[in-house]
Amino acid sequence: MGRTNPVFAALWGCLLVNAATAAGQEEAPAVPSGLHLKLQEFFVDTQPDGLRVGRFRFVAPALAEGVAFARVEEDFAALCTGYALPYLAREQQDVGQVVISLASKPLEFGESDPSVVQFFEAFQIENAQCKWEGF
Repeated sequence: MGRTNPVFAALWGCLLVNAATAAGQEEAPAVPSGLHLKLQEFFVDTQPDGLRVGRFRFVAPALAEGVAFARVEEDFAALCTGYALPYLAREQQDVGQVVISLASKPLEFGESDPSVVQFFEAFQIENAQCKWEGF
């Protein structure tokens, strides 16, 4: 897969760096739940306090079929360790936090739709390891 050109934008006072592939084109690795996932987008945003957050937004259509959080709970740590950390290293992105989201269909960042199932988890990145933060 070829590299993409970063896109810079400001949103709610945060600088966003979008280095994602085109929406839904990158397959995610196998996850403990067995669900089929695709990366919708990846970007880094810098919070007002200077914290750089790597956001990995995945689409999992099966969530629309009533998949409970308990089934995908282990997927978040697996995606942080097995996907996000290698991705960040490859893209030479240094972040202090990773937020992983799963949604039943693609949504623009920051939008909500009551018909779309969404789950999120946050991880602090310390010594190249994911430490679950919990919201």
